Amino acid sequence: MNILVTGGAGFIGSNFIHYFLNANPNDQIINLDLLTYAGNLENLKGVENYDNYHFIKGNICDVSLVEGVFTKYKVDNVIHFAAESHVDKSIENPENFIKSNIEGTFVLLETAKKFWMKSVNQPKEGYANSRFHHISTDEVYGSLGSEGFFTEKTPYAPNSPYSASKASSDFLVRSYHHTYGLNVVTSNCSNNYGPHQHDEKLIPTIIRKALKGEDIPIYGDGTNVRDWLYVEDHCIGISTIFKHGKTGETYLLGGNSEQTNIEIVNQICQILDRLLPKKQGSYLDQLAFVTDRAGHDFRYAIDFSKVSEELGWNPMQNINTGMEKTVGWYINKYN
Repeated sequence: MNILVTGGAGFIGSNFIHYFLNANPNDQIINLDLLTYAGNLENLKGVENYDNYHFIKGNICDVSLVEGVFTKYKVDNVIHFAAESHVDKSIENPENFIKSNIEGTFVLLETAKKFWMKSVNQPKEGYANSRFHHISTDEVYGSLGSEGFFTEKTPYAPNSPYSASKASSDFLVRSYHHTYGLNVVTSNCSNNYGPHQHDEKLIPTIIRKALKGEDIPIYGDGTNVRDWLYVEDHCIGISTIFKHGKTGETYLLGGNSEQTNIEIVNQICQILDRLLPKKQGSYLDQLAFVTDRAGHDFRYAIDFSKVSEELGWNPMQNINTGMEKTVGWYINKYN
């Protein structure tokens, strides 16, 4: 397979490339990434010299570039990570999210259709199994109360410009299957954590601020709840869905690890207290509550029974084992 991976220098994309290349040494990966604030080629140290790995710096909204990549590398599959994903940035400057997440997805879908499809429901010779796997988020479903879970049947109710742009891209992908017969799958995941995450995200921010002796900011009262998925588990789930998922279907991937933000902060500080104790006091002494984010969803939680029952995927890490690995990695990075 010649797989175009978009956004492969980002957090989840780079972890996926490491995992997939080592698990599938006979497949080619072409990584197309614009290297904006979230992309970093340092994330791909160790694979950059593989014969079956190729990097192109470029914008997924650039039609001629994307078509050139399809032509040069004979792209026969796409795994589409590339997206603006920082919620705070989407509140401050939503335009970039509309362009990247909606227009970029449209360009990729149109190109895949042009190169793989002879006509509606008729793939070209050699492209009968070509697949477009769209990576999305549980944020498209809005906010949960204190009970219940998102499932693949939950109505969409995005509450931020970021989640609205991702919802739009999900619908575009769905439409290309139902209208043109393009072989697509979509996976929506819960909050990821692990190595190579951007410094501005919650868990790296907590660790970085703690180690610098700065205030550790907590939105509101810290009771917002997220389901946390270790990034390597997510990568295994993506690979499983890409290879074995039913065309046109959506699969939710979760970590079965619901935590409030304050619980996450407490856990990280306790791990730091044990692994790298301060001369005086605890890292918990640095907690500082700040004004809540506008439109901050209260709770996300995922029922991933569909992918578990149909494809046999379950997360291997829980929040304790995964967080221990994660904190250790960031201690090495920041120190």
